[in-house]
Amino acid sequence: MQVWGKILGAFFGFLLGGPFGLFLGLFLGHKFDKARRNVYGGGFGGFGGSQASQAERQADFFHAGFAVMGHVAKAKGRVTQEEIRVATAIMERMGLQGESRRQAQNAFREGKNDDFPLEETLQRVRQNCAGRADLLQFFLELQIQAAFADGSLHPNERQLLHVIARYLGFSERQLEQRLHMQEAAFRFQQGGFHQQQQGAGGFKAPPSKDQLAAAYDVLGVSPTASAQELKRAYRKQMNEHHPDKLAAKGLPPEMMELAKQKTQELQAAYDLIRKEKHDK
Repeated sequence: MQVWGKILGAFFGFLLGGPFGLFLGLFLGHKFDKARRNVYGGGFGGFGGSQASQAERQADFFHAGFAVMGHVAKAKGRVTQEEIRVATAIMERMGLQGESRRQAQNAFREGKNDDFPLEETLQRVRQNCAGRADLLQFFLELQIQAAFADGSLHPNERQLLHVIARYLGFSERQLEQRLHMQEAAFRFQQGGFHQQQQGAGGFKAPPSKDQLAAAYDVLGVSPTASAQELKRAYRKQMNEHHPDKLAAKGLPPEMMELAKQKTQELQAAYDLIRKEKHDK
């Protein structure tokens, strides 16, 4: 706690202005201490010690993300080549190379250990992300993506995801909603919309009913949603996943590519639905 500004302000204020000067000096000293704390010892985005703190938190977030991913992969009983392939695919999507890739691989292997401290790891993630719900959501969605990357979810994986969500502060309903949206995202990706997009958001072929339904689920809205409801849901999802906002809140730079891909997916789903409604 920084109090020297208050002490000095009160002292000199009293000498120069008596009781009134004491209170004025105390007030100005408090303002000085607050400004000094923001510059030298504040949270993310400050200077000096705060920059080191941000780098440490980002490194811890990155390490925990892959370590917990390895623990989820172990939930089926043993880590198979399929789980390793999934983790490798996520590293590829992030564009990890060199030291960053080695760190991710080491963290993944660490998470496979029987004595991996899951509870302690998740508590540390939640503490480091206090007041940054979007970052916690990104962490949870990362685990869901990894668990669902093969197109199915093992009962043990689902059970463990509930444990992870609870420690991160999410309810069972919130987790099930995210699981449903991730399943829809998988079906939407299978439709190949990222490859089909051309020009100003057009599509080479009309989507099937299943693909269109998946697009609605990706945005978390009903097919009967009005244009206003659709736009509101789209903006909400984009606001939660926007790379710049996540970066400002402390998302590790190695994970930015995943956030970008998510916003591209949301944009593709929104464009598809709007085009389909316009053509009717």
